[in-house]
Amino acid sequence: MGSERTSVIGEFVHRSVNCKIILRAGAIADLPAELSLLGCSRPALLSGPGVKDSEVGARVRAALSPFDVTLFDAIPAHSSVAIVQQIARQAAAANIDCIVAAGGGSASDSAKAVALLLAEGGTLAQHATRFIPPATVIIPELHKPKLPIVAIPTTASAAEVTPSFGIRQDGEIEAIKLLFWDLRVASRVILIDPEANVSVPGRVMLSTGMNGLAHCLEGLYSTTRTPLTTALAIEGTRLFLRALRDVARDPMSIQFRADILTAAHLSGQVLLNARTCVHHAICHVLGALTGAAHGAVNSVMLPHALAFNLPAADEPLAQAATALGIQGGSAAVRARKLVDAVRELQQDIGVPSRLRDLGFEKALLSEVAGKVMGERGLAFNPRRVAGPQEIEALLEAAW
Repeated sequence: MGSERTSVIGEFVHRSVNCKIILRAGAIADLPAELSLLGCSRPALLSGPGVKDSEVGARVRAALSPFDVTLFDAIPAHSSVAIVQQIARQAAAANIDCIVAAGGGSASDSAKAVALLLAEGGTLAQHATRFIPPATVIIPELHKPKLPIVAIPTTASAAEVTPSFGIRQDGEIEAIKLLFWDLRVASRVILIDPEANVSVPGRVMLSTGMNGLAHCLEGLYSTTRTPLTTALAIEGTRLFLRALRDVARDPMSIQFRADILTAAHLSGQVLLNARTCVHHAICHVLGALTGAAHGAVNSVMLPHALAFNLPAADEPLAQAATALGIQGGSAAVRARKLVDAVRELQQDIGVPSRLRDLGFEKALLSEVAGKVMGERGLAFNPRRVAGPQEIEALLEAAW
């Protein structure tokens, strides 16, 4: 009689989205055909100034020349509620039937926000996710169909993959970042064009790649992880650790751009289920308060956030370390070696490693720590944050 084996996989819920991904050199040329398959003829094109003046922008505009296009090409980093509302009004007047987002996280997040606002009405803020400390997240039910989004990513942030997004809300005194979740705003088509991406500065791909790496590593220990996200996170981490160094060494390689963009897509697939934790909670506040580039802040904060979570996350980090070929010692030792590998990566590829190098004043850290306590990422963190003093100590270590 054979012995029974107990499964190591417990119960879980895993979500997927309806998305077609095309990765090849010259993929932007597929845009007209993909829009036609979606039944779209009046697209809105959302991009920022950097994309507008780039090879990517030129190729996208050429591909869209047969269509009746409504153009919004001045979206800044950390797009705001006011900008989204303005675009939504003009898009509604133009009777658009889809959105093309060309760029990084700001373009994709703006596209999602516009799609949500056009469908749901009201104000953007009323549809935002709310966080009640220490671990309650309230996500509004948003059931109305959304306009399809076709994304052409130019960074490694993977914002185009996920159903979540953040939009800055400017207050009388200071800004905050509103966060949202709606499966219906995830991109229906993603065109990944490594040939066109070569025109994006290598430093942008490196810093945004650190953001993508953070998605994978936080996904390893997020309290909403699943066996599927763990597999994706490990493979994404493996590919990022190689591709980031390759792009730093040879930023003009189309193959290396394909590798880093593939790693980014894997990181976005992780975020569909395994939500971000304390690391991104901190980065959201730093970006909203100061306008600092999200990728640069991620580059600095990642090893510090990992080290903060080691007491509660050594097992999943050790599992990833072993899969990545990091051997020797207990789970705690292997997990620490993985954090050390991230620090070595910082130095090897030359991304920022200290907040002071980004122009942050040390006097700001206490205020940031207090605001982080209102961020939903704390709900998914494996280590419960006892209070703002723990966050301030983490920030001081990074300063």
